[in-house]
Amino acid sequence: MHEAHHSTAIEGNTLVLRQVEELLHAGRAVGSKQLAEYMEVTGYATAARWVYDQALERDEAPPAPILSLTEIRHVHRLSISPVWDVAPRAHATDQEGPGNFRQHDIARFSAGMTPPSHILVPPRLQDWLDAANGVTQPSERHIMERLGRLHVHFEQVHPFLDGNGRVGRLLLNLLLTRLGYPPAIIQKRDRERYLRALRLGDAGNFGALGEMIARAVLDNLYRFVVPAVAGPVRLVPLAALSTETISVVALRNAAERGRLQAQRGTDGQWRSSRAWVDEYLASRYRRRDGP
Repeated sequence: MHEAHHSTAIEGNTLVLRQVEELLHAGRAVGSKQLAEYMEVTGYATAARWVYDQALERDEAPPAPILSLTEIRHVHRLSISPVWDVAPRAHATDQEGPGNFRQHDIARFSAGMTPPSHILVPPRLQDWLDAANGVTQPSERHIMERLGRLHVHFEQVHPFLDGNGRVGRLLLNLLLTRLGYPPAIIQKRDRERYLRALRLGDAGNFGALGEMIARAVLDNLYRFVVPAVAGPVRLVPLAALSTETISVVALRNAAERGRLQAQRGTDGQWRSSRAWVDEYLASRYRRRDGP
């Protein structure tokens, strides 16, 4: 749900998180947005579920190859079909629908990058796929920087007429999960930083994007994996307990004021539990609703 909201918002989708929750949990389209916006979120969520199913089916070692051309097309088909059905791309041919490569050339982007001619898409994408399947080979570059490079190069190829940004982030997470990492969710508040990192990647500097991916993976580890493993009463870093409702800064402030039960370790890091945070939030709401 969070990924579907943030990743589509990066592309301009205007649904707020509450509307995404209602759409994906209750199947209700709340609000008066364009139908295409609801379908963008629905398609992305469907594709993301398929991506994460791959992590559940994963053996100890990643499959060989890690990724296939069929899977790339499948991810595009899942994510784009719902919105394409209600708002197909103008001037698209029958051969450019969901799962099919573009048959048009794309003009130079405002940031300066020019995707290759559509004739070059199949060989360029095969080169990209070969690099993706060789990402675990020994290298002086950190794995996150290599994944950042792959992400940039996929966007440069721009193999589809529409949805390349969403598909690129889904494929990044498919690679991450198959390599044993949590997915990377790029927050909508980080959109400008993300776009700057992509522009740096266009110029051959992949460090900023690699760092951003690493931080997003770590954030997901703290936010979803650690609490699930630890359970509701085990002490974990505050970063593992932050949510859309309350930030890690707010939790730290509450701990320092003594309003949130927490312990400060010798490393200077505050730790609390999900049960204590829930208790703090409940008391905060009681104070707001009280006389």
